[in-house]
Amino acid sequence: MKAILIANPKGGSGKTTLSVNITGYLANRGQRVALLDLDRQQSAARWLAMRPGYLPAIELLASKKDEARRADILVIDSPAGLHGKNLDHAIKLASIIIVPIAPSLFDLQASRDFLQTLTLESKVRNGFCRIGVVGMRMEMRTKAAFALEHFLATFDLPILAYLRETQVYVNAAFEGKSLFDLPPYLAGRELEQWAFLQGWLEQE
Repeated sequence: MKAILIANPKGGSGKTTLSVNITGYLANRGQRVALLDLDRQQSAARWLAMRPGYLPAIELLASKKDEARRADILVIDSPAGLHGKNLDHAIKLASIIIVPIAPSLFDLQASRDFLQTLTLESKVRNGFCRIGVVGMRMEMRTKAAFALEHFLATFDLPILAYLRETQVYVNAAFEGKSLFDLPPYLAGRELEQWAFLQGWLEQE
């Protein structure tokens, strides 16, 4: 089973927003998806509990020891402060790691050591795990986006998307929905911002 790890040791970086929307995207693509919420607040699990039954199904895993019964893909919403043995174990599970980074100097600084740790992992260096970055609550061609691009130049990691701050994500989450469960007229601009990320996820 392929596993996608959404990780950044800094709280408030957008991990849960990214996790639930990636999960919703894959489910709407017809994939059998499971969600593992390792965050102490359990926001992703609560989101899934509110998900309407008529939408594509997503299985919830209660712990890392659980096994998805029918899933092809596991999405892991990791906790803030992920490091050490817990990080090592998560990397061993993952074939894809996506790092959301929020638009502030403090978030960039907090992400530096984490990205260095990831890129030095043998699994990553040997090509068994892909890493990408998502700029959260920012748009292309802004000061925040340029700062992120400059920051990532030394890591040789792709920026998969810039996702703007909008109530569309908030309103969808209140209903247990992802962006991809909404009609296009409600989320057209947001869906455009996901195009490259979607293609990157589909790569083998």
